[in-house]
Amino acid sequence: MTSPLTHFDAQGQAHMVDVAAKAATHRIAVAEGRIIMLPATLALIASGSAKKGDVLGIARIAGIMAAKKTSDLIPLCHPLALTRVAVDFELLASENAVQCRATVETVGPTGVEMEALTAVQIALLTIYDMCKAADRGMTMTGVRVLEKHGGKSGSWQIT
Repeated sequence: MTSPLTHFDAQGQAHMVDVAAKAATHRIAVAEGRIIMLPATLALIASGSAKKGDVLGIARIAGIMAAKKTSDLIPLCHPLALTRVAVDFELLASENAVQCRATVETVGPTGVEMEALTAVQIALLTIYDMCKAADRGMTMTGVRVLEKHGGKSGSWQIT
């Protein structure tokens, strides 16, 4: 019986999945997450008056950079030539939160879910880093893949 965990061989040893025989297709993944904070911290971000500067602008760049470095952070991820990384934010005043959504694309033999998740996590961590002097109790939550497209398994989205 083969394991559904593709990063283990028949002997149970960790390995990088061989994707050489897989077709290169257009692959897209979308992930999201949020960081919940004090209302005053959200107001600082919204006004652009945080001491360290443009919080969301810097978090966007951090997320993009992180997507490109995913294989350096996750041991069994393949290095990918990404064709697009978009990191967007929405201020959720009623929840005292910032929602982050990352869309990552490539044309290749393996998906980009890990790159999208990494972009979201690092963008949220950057928001925390830039605002921790004002609010050490911020909470990151709800990080998940929303949808993926391409490859043999086709499209999938959260329902």
